[in-house]
Amino acid sequence: MTLPDSITVFERGWLSSNNILIQGRDSVALVDSGYCTHADQTLALVASALQGRPLDLLLNTHLHSDHCGGNAALQARYPALHTHIPPGHAEYVRVWDAHALSYTPTGQACPRFHFNATLQPGTTMRLGDLDWQVHAAPGHDPHSVILFEPLSRTLVSADALWERGFGVVFPELDGDGAFDEVADTLDLIERLNPATVIPGHGAAFADATAAITFARQRLNGFVQNPAKHLQYAAKVLLKFKLLEAQRLEMDALLGWARGTSYFAAMLATHFAEQSFEAAAGQLVQDLVRSGAATVQGSLVLNA
Repeated sequence: MTLPDSITVFERGWLSSNNILIQGRDSVALVDSGYCTHADQTLALVASALQGRPLDLLLNTHLHSDHCGGNAALQARYPALHTHIPPGHAEYVRVWDAHALSYTPTGQACPRFHFNATLQPGTTMRLGDLDWQVHAAPGHDPHSVILFEPLSRTLVSADALWERGFGVVFPELDGDGAFDEVADTLDLIERLNPATVIPGHGAAFADATAAITFARQRLNGFVQNPAKHLQYAAKVLLKFKLLEAQRLEMDALLGWARGTSYFAAMLATHFAEQSFEAAAGQLVQDLVRSGAATVQGSLVLNA
């Protein structure tokens, strides 16, 4: 696996997306900014790599909180920074509708930020000294984009493709069929034939063919058994909260779950055969069995 010398990948933990710094002779761009609680670390990583240079461009592949939560901090640190976002939710950012942007209903935080332009699929954008293609990549998020540099065949895949899977297909949780869009995006990535993939989470990798094969198998499992995807999504939302808080009393975790409309509605709709407490407790036990959490008395800890 070989990345162009101009690209630096800050591989983050799962609470924050990876950040990709692309340096050129005349400008520097950063793709995605992580979660807000990691903003100080994001600023330190960027400043260390820039060695006094300004950050000129900030791009978001999509507007989930773990990909744009550091935007406000970066904009404050670099006042001349130009921010580009996918067009689908641009008006919600303009007026700052935290509910429509998913932050309020998912119980996640994202400080308000502004944008200067939108990333239009089908166009090419100069990042550093390289021309990157902007491609629509719906599925995980209806408005997500991926970025492809054809000379080095480097793909910034965001949450459309990881080495072992892809992100939760959020439209499916709202009853909007999007599994076909996931399949179409995987087909697009296969046609692009990347030599190196920089995912939204996890290390960059070279074997895109193997990753696509695994993702298709995972997708087929969800298509055949949608309840499996719903359970996976519920565990992801719960795990995200544990990543943020690190430890919570079970009563506090249940209080957060009840007060988080997206999570509460998902339990009420898709786990209706159980009481709220039983369904949430079962999800915690699932996380424990997978090694993603531990329980000590009434305390639930991230693992």
